[in-house]
Amino acid sequence: MKVSIIGSGYVGLVAAACFAEMGNSVMCIDINEEKIKKLKKGIIPIYEPGLEKLVINNLQKGDLSFSTDIVDALKFDIVFIAVGTPMGDDGSADLKYVLQVAKQIGENISNDLIIVNKSTVPIGTADKVKEVITNSMKKNNKNYNFHVVSNPEFLKEGVAIKDFMHPDRVVVGSDNNHVIEKMKILYSPFLVSNDRFIDMDIRSAEMTKYAANSMLATKISFINEIANICEKVGANVNKVRIGIGSDNRIGYKFIYPGCGYGGSCFPKDVQALIKIANQHNYNPQLISAVESVNKLQKDVLFNKIKINFNDKIKDMTFAIWGLSFKPETDDMREAPSINLIKSIKKFGGVVNAYDPKATHEAKFYLKNQHVNYFDDKYSVLKNADVLVLVTEWKEFRSPNFNKILRLMKGNTIIDGRNQYSSDFLKELGFNYYQIGVKDNL
Repeated sequence: MKVSIIGSGYVGLVAAACFAEMGNSVMCIDINEEKIKKLKKGIIPIYEPGLEKLVINNLQKGDLSFSTDIVDALKFDIVFIAVGTPMGDDGSADLKYVLQVAKQIGENISNDLIIVNKSTVPIGTADKVKEVITNSMKKNNKNYNFHVVSNPEFLKEGVAIKDFMHPDRVVVGSDNNHVIEKMKILYSPFLVSNDRFIDMDIRSAEMTKYAANSMLATKISFINEIANICEKVGANVNKVRIGIGSDNRIGYKFIYPGCGYGGSCFPKDVQALIKIANQHNYNPQLISAVESVNKLQKDVLFNKIKINFNDKIKDMTFAIWGLSFKPETDDMREAPSINLIKSIKKFGGVVNAYDPKATHEAKFYLKNQHVNYFDDKYSVLKNADVLVLVTEWKEFRSPNFNKILRLMKGNTIIDGRNQYSSDFLKELGFNYYQIGVKDNL
């Protein structure tokens, strides 16, 4: 099939590469000329395992192309809208980019189209997109048939290619059976081993995305709340997690205690759903609590530092392992490391930081902070008073602890992801602190 995708961000680029990999003719559109020039050369603007190889291979085969001209995109059978919906000041999703694209589609449409909204948007956005396209077509004396479809994405950063190629489900919202069949054909190569194509009405599809992300965020905030209680009562959240996760109704996924969720989806989507509910005169108490717990959790690592070192933070050196909000991505949006580093700097501490992939992005998000960036996990430790593990990259799982002890000036490790054995590290001579485990601070 001939597919175009407007927006070459995280979702758009992954979708374009994966559709092309299945033999479709795919064009990816973006208004950023410099970005498109680089993509045409196979230079990828984001880090996502496996993405660069897919893009380069399909560029070489001719199944994937890039352009800045939306007119080119509208010559294809199916047009995906995959532009950003950033969070507004009031917590709602900003639809300006989606509606700008809708207006451009109406101005330049030259044949019947299926228009698929891949961006995460509030419930009822499809109606707005239809209205904008219709009005734009009228102003430009256009008369073509088009259908707007909701097709939310469920990609996890770090494993996005796997998620797209082997989806748990494909959700499509449409009120037209012919359109649903076309979408089913497009996605059929990804559903060979299962039949998880789920069609529904448009508003339910839009809601499904928010409900899924809010449910996962709820699990994270829940286990973090339990961890905080564990510290107060003297329980060990690592044991509690195993105890509750063994229940099939609960499971182990998303119940790992930590220093709060971040990224481009959970914070934005939870707040957007709260805003949507409020706009419809409903107070979403549970989802609001999820957001509140997460905001507090991002301070948990610095609180441990404050309790342990009190007024001694000034001029102490803190080595930070991991900056991105999760491993296998360079995404710094809403990353817990930002809160931690800003707090340390506010109290006069020195910050040395290392991340395998996110240093460039971190420099943007922390541009007003003086941070010393290092190229490997050991050099960042030299003369550090405290090591703080923030992001659980694989290379941090089994480090040489004797070498760590030799390099550091101090002997304190604060583990924001509960990666290590407490008994083992204490035997080596470390002061070791975890999330959700009562310690001797």
